[in-house]
Amino acid sequence: MTLALVHSRARAGVTAPAVKVEVHLGGGVPRMSIVGLPEAAVREAKDRVRAAIQCAQFEFPSRVITVNLAPADLPKDGGRFDLPIAIGILAASGQVPRDALDQYEFLGELGLTGELRIIDGVLPAALATAQTGRKLIVPPGNGAEAALAKGVEAYTARTLLEVCAALNGRKSLPLATAPTAQRPRGPDMEDVRGQAHARRALEVAAAGNHHLLLIGPPGCGKTLLASRLPGLLPEANEAEALEAAAIASVSGRGLDPARWRERPYRSPHHTASAVALVGGGAQPRPGEISLAHQGVLFLDELPEWDRRALEVLREPLESGVVTISRAARQSEFPARFQLVAAMNPCPCGWAGDPSARCRCSGDAIRRYRAKISGPLMDRIDLHVEVPRLPSADLRMDASPGETSAIVRARVEQAREVQHRRAGKPNAQLTQGEMATACRLGANDQLLLERAIEALQLSARSMHRILRVARTIADLGGSDRILSPHLTEALGYRRIDRGLARIAA
Repeated sequence: MTLALVHSRARAGVTAPAVKVEVHLGGGVPRMSIVGLPEAAVREAKDRVRAAIQCAQFEFPSRVITVNLAPADLPKDGGRFDLPIAIGILAASGQVPRDALDQYEFLGELGLTGELRIIDGVLPAALATAQTGRKLIVPPGNGAEAALAKGVEAYTARTLLEVCAALNGRKSLPLATAPTAQRPRGPDMEDVRGQAHARRALEVAAAGNHHLLLIGPPGCGKTLLASRLPGLLPEANEAEALEAAAIASVSGRGLDPARWRERPYRSPHHTASAVALVGGGAQPRPGEISLAHQGVLFLDELPEWDRRALEVLREPLESGVVTISRAARQSEFPARFQLVAAMNPCPCGWAGDPSARCRCSGDAIRRYRAKISGPLMDRIDLHVEVPRLPSADLRMDASPGETSAIVRARVEQAREVQHRRAGKPNAQLTQGEMATACRLGANDQLLLERAIEALQLSARSMHRILRVARTIADLGGSDRILSPHLTEALGYRRIDRGLARIAA
């Protein structure tokens, strides 16, 4: 029989659909063709495969070789199919046994010497292989990544010759092992001097997974505060960590298996385009908002960003996913990130500073803040002013504040309450869930309505105020939202009050 079937996996977003590599040897003038919607890198596999087979001292068949990558309507890209194509040719020509192929799935790019080279998107493939009960063979550089998937036997092979020896029963391949994941010590809250109000807002944001905007003059510590947020977040559970790791795996930037449990922190430059944020390309790749999935996305100098780039954040902030559509395919990437943004209060940066050095007019300030649309601002829960500190508060011998570990303990306790109540952080509560969790007393309801009217806030802003108040109540150990909790939540709409003052 001159037909062989080999199992492999394609890359489509953060999924790894199954691909059957069918190899047929026929009569006629020797040639090799690859069909099944292959991209250029896949079509070029025939030259890499021929050289790798010959360098491994196997015979490359002088036949008509037809390689079909099924399903035919799924685009195939990259060098990941080199190894399964080579194994299929050797099996169809009787040089390796066909009966062993159904137990394995194969992934790997071949060098001309037969060496297996690293590819991307192995973790989603390993997770999918675990559902089939098959074993997985990958290059050594992908072994640790493949081993992160539970329930799959992943093996590594350095060369095509080693794979063939294992299939022939002459040699066993080493089992891939995952490195021990440890929580690294990142930037700590104890480095932050003063800024009690901003520190409190950071804790509230971490406890409820709320989006945060920091407003203050240059050098007041906005970036310093934002970089401390990942250290306040609870450790990601296995499902969350695997989701984020799978996105990193398919991004083309590489995944560090030793840090797969670490929540991502992304801080792109303000010159980044809309495509860089949401993802895209002829073969869609995740953008910064997906790379920040289950972590933090920090956007510094918010008004300096291109408005079109900022507007693409609006839907993912609500839905937690981003869909990239192309003529030939559609890819969906998770984007459940926590946004932290920073901006100056005016073009010169010193509006409201006690030094009175700001000379910006009201019109200039309005134009500056108008660079950020109202709908985007509506989706940010906490607006916090970060003032310039007196020089005495910045002395190196000043007593440090609470450490990140102390604050994180309170955050974890509040998150536990939220998960017992609704199975999710407060920022993700639906309107139906809010009707039960965010009830107000009659006086507090009246206070909220007056504030909504005075600040001309939208219904979305009102709901976000209630969610923040619920988080503050959880941090305080209260079953109900009380007046102090609601008052503090209203206090985090400072930019709304600032715009009202400017308009007056």
